[in-house]
Amino acid sequence: MIVCVCNNVSDKAIRKAVEQNGVRTYIQLQRTTQTGTCCGKCTSCAKQVLKDAVETYEAQMLADLEDLAFA
Repeated sequence: MIVCVCNNVSDKAIRKAVEQNGVRTYIQLQRTTQTGTCCGKCTSCAKQVLKDAVETYEAQMLADLEDLAFA
């Protein structure tokens, strides 16, 4: 889904920014993807997508570490 229409940023692009670029804050997201830098109407949605993406990514990393610890 497109989160930021002005800059054509999708939820997939936000997840990719989290996973591949280490984005963890909204300011980092803005700098990396230009999300919310035009009209700003996407801010609340973008922040929620970012929050969900960070939580999912960090949970997966923790699960992977636990798997390694008990291997």
